[in-house]
Amino acid sequence: MSEKLAILGGPKTITEVFPLYNSYGKEEVEAGKAVIESGLLSKFIGAWHDDFYGGLKVRKFEEAWRTYFHVKHAVSLNSATSGLIAAVGSLMVEPGDEIIVSPWTMSASATSILVWNAIPVFADIERETFNLDPVSVEKNITSRTKAIMVPDIFGHAADLDAILEIARKHNLKVIEDAAQAPGAFYKDKYAGTVADIGIFSLNYHKHIHTGEGGICVTNDDTLAERMRLIRNHAEAVVAGKGVANVANLIGFNFRLGEIESAMGIEQLKKLGALVKQKINAGSRLTSGLSGLRGLTSPIVKSGCTHVYYVYPLKLECETIGIPRMRIAAALRAEGVPGLMEGYANVHLLPMYQQKIAYGSKGFPWAFGDCNSLVSYEKGICPVAENLHDNTMMGLLLCMHDFNNEQVDLVIEAFHKVWNQFDGIREL
Repeated sequence: MSEKLAILGGPKTITEVFPLYNSYGKEEVEAGKAVIESGLLSKFIGAWHDDFYGGLKVRKFEEAWRTYFHVKHAVSLNSATSGLIAAVGSLMVEPGDEIIVSPWTMSASATSILVWNAIPVFADIERETFNLDPVSVEKNITSRTKAIMVPDIFGHAADLDAILEIARKHNLKVIEDAAQAPGAFYKDKYAGTVADIGIFSLNYHKHIHTGEGGICVTNDDTLAERMRLIRNHAEAVVAGKGVANVANLIGFNFRLGEIESAMGIEQLKKLGALVKQKINAGSRLTSGLSGLRGLTSPIVKSGCTHVYYVYPLKLECETIGIPRMRIAAALRAEGVPGLMEGYANVHLLPMYQQKIAYGSKGFPWAFGDCNSLVSYEKGICPVAENLHDNTMMGLLLCMHDFNNEQVDLVIEAFHKVWNQFDGIREL
């Protein structure tokens, strides 16, 4: 018989505090120091000039990213959110156009659509990978649809071939949000490089980071240059550069600095090893948790790799006979760190429920007849909603290093809880 559950007064399985994940070392310290000592922390100029594209470190970082991911263009920005905004703007969207997006994503994916007065349309997700369901995507296409934004959620690529086939059939562009999947493979390509535009995040809790930052990649010359213009005060640049089509060339200051770029160069060198460590942790968890009744570990589809930004699990609560919140409470009491219940239902945020973004009169939904065409009612994404509300539970693998010993302690805690369900039912 296992020791008494911690939630019932027994000893905790995990008594240590796992150190926070830290991908930095002396290389980044020296790189950042060198930039500070140079006195040149940024070299961007918001006008058509030799320095419109930024300083030496920015350009070297973009070159390194292009080389690593085998793409023609890499555009650095101060965040992946900025990258999403620049990517949507580069597609020449018109007010009232629709872009299909997942409800299971960081809110910025959908908000970046609203920035350009376009309308987010939420399609449902797959039960297995939690990525956009191509069948639901096609059902949501209308005459207004302009593009599909597909996140590679938790570190596993979406069904990109199916989504691209749908997009080509309907003459749509595809933006791949690979913020959580750097270094993951989709067949013979890196996730983030398959669609028309890909976006990577360099936010501090990702596999590699520069504190804040993002990278857009594309093989399309026009899209790349439009994103660079949006990044750096486009409206002040177009005349000098000789740009004739100024639609959506409202400029922002989305520029990445020299310090972040210098550190990013060093971080990129470590990506392969850091991803390998997360894959090892995820695979070890899957092996150790196999056989636990009513618990489904993440799948890895053929030809894909999973880099486990999150290690997602599904609970069959009816089979177990215990609600998720009780199981999660028992696991937390055993000391399991980084445990999450559910993830996101972006379509249920107040902004979408009230259809209020710009001003107080419902713009951009009030543009034309959009308001009568797009619904955000609960029930439009039943798979995502049920997973969030009832059955999905995950481990934030990017929160800690999760070495083998730590993974084994987490596995031990799960087994302890599963072996004493009767005690949890009595809570």
